[in-house]
Amino acid sequence: METQTILSGSENKFINSILPKDFYLQDTIDVAKALLGKVLSYQIAGKTFSGIVTETEAYLGIEDRGCHTFNRKRTPRTETMFMEGGVAYIYQIYGMYYCFNCVTQTKGIPEAVLVRALEPTEGIKLMKHNRKTQDIKNLTTGPGKLCQAFGLTKLQDKVDLTKGPITVGENNKFKKISSSDIRETPRIGIDYAGDHALLPLRYTIAGSEFVSKPS
Repeated sequence: METQTILSGSENKFINSILPKDFYLQDTIDVAKALLGKVLSYQIAGKTFSGIVTETEAYLGIEDRGCHTFNRKRTPRTETMFMEGGVAYIYQIYGMYYCFNCVTQTKGIPEAVLVRALEPTEGIKLMKHNRKTQDIKNLTTGPGKLCQAFGLTKLQDKVDLTKGPITVGENNKFKKISSSDIRETPRIGIDYAGDHALLPLRYTIAGSEFVSKPS
């Protein structure tokens, strides 16, 4: 079956404008939904990696058992989440994979949105090299895959998303996402969170094949 795509044409500059700081200071659930369809980009050494955000998860801070800052846990790793929204929160899991998040809310409210998957748009050849696969649907369909494809590590933690080198922008090649385009499911891989693991805080673009797990 031919891969369903939300894009048209070959690789192009999909970013129309970089999202402002105020975008990230909204309610975290609203940000998680609004990020769908936006363009995540990383520019380094004259290279550009970009993709359309197709899957996100909201993490709601001190009252969310699935969140790193549950019960106001503050450590060197989670310190980034206490910053004002609009910066990247990148952490390592299993001692080998990285996950990219957008910090939300005002300073001192430690919440964030995990970007779980993208549909690649630019730098695809480099992503295939980094991921050691030719399968475009296996490049960025998972948070660890995404960071490996882009070459993101802990070194990019705290990057200002309004200035770069990591940015999120409007997509000038795809229709705006409406509420009917969004699917809501429980988050993935947080069984330790008890009943909070069942909260429908994972959001995907309906019909996209570029997600970590079918909705």
